[in-house]
Amino acid sequence: MKNPRPLLGVIHLAALPSARGHASMSAVLDQALLDAEAYAKAGFDGLFVENFGDAPFRRGTADDPVTPDVVAGIAVAADRVQRATGLSVGVNCLRNDGLAAFGAAAVVGARWVRVNVLTGAYVTDQGVISGEAARLAAYRRQLQSDALLLADFLVKHAAPVAPIDVATGAKDLAERSGADAIVLSGQRTGQPVDVELLSCVRDAVGAFPVWIGSGLTAENAAELWPRCDGAIVGSWCKVGGRSRAPVELERARRLRAACPPPQASA
Repeated sequence: MKNPRPLLGVIHLAALPSARGHASMSAVLDQALLDAEAYAKAGFDGLFVENFGDAPFRRGTADDPVTPDVVAGIAVAADRVQRATGLSVGVNCLRNDGLAAFGAAAVVGARWVRVNVLTGAYVTDQGVISGEAARLAAYRRQLQSDALLLADFLVKHAAPVAPIDVATGAKDLAERSGADAIVLSGQRTGQPVDVELLSCVRDAVGAFPVWIGSGLTAENAAELWPRCDGAIVGSWCKVGGRSRAPVELERARRLRAACPPPQASA
């Protein structure tokens, strides 16, 4: 990446074929391309494609993986938006199918993969999800993938099964999981990360990259953007700030202006 602090826009895919509410793949891809083009025009550095419209999600674990159409749909969408915009892409296969995400990423040459629960165990609306870092690392080696692994810490829509000391947990995730960066978010989609949590994690992991995974806005960017090594933003850039709405070009431009590349902010 030319930009050492990338700002990535999320492509929230509409329901894929096996999900309720699926219309057609043509409709899914048409909206994905419109959103991607808006992010590109706004000057974003890359795109993140995820199967947001597939709720309720499978856990994405070995005993409850996503269905094959999800992997195929994400890969096709990621390829289309990458070709249309020339921007690098990332993949997140919800709820937590890291193998599927790395598989799709390998097919399209994605630059990033996001995994919500890489280590530990969390209670989620899909039930208890345990991280499978070793299994994922083995598959990553098999693929010879150079996609960067972005791992959530205290992921949104979830609570750890056992209490976690923030500093210790963050250091373990940085040092023992195989992740290339830590992702912090608010408690729900679109909610901002707690500044104290961000500062605590930053102090604990030192130079290890820390990303923002939700809730970055034009209003809080002055406080949050200088503290992170990258950000993944979706909901705020949508019409009315609604995650299921289309990307609004002017909102995306406002966020880009509030989050200048490091070289431009000096």
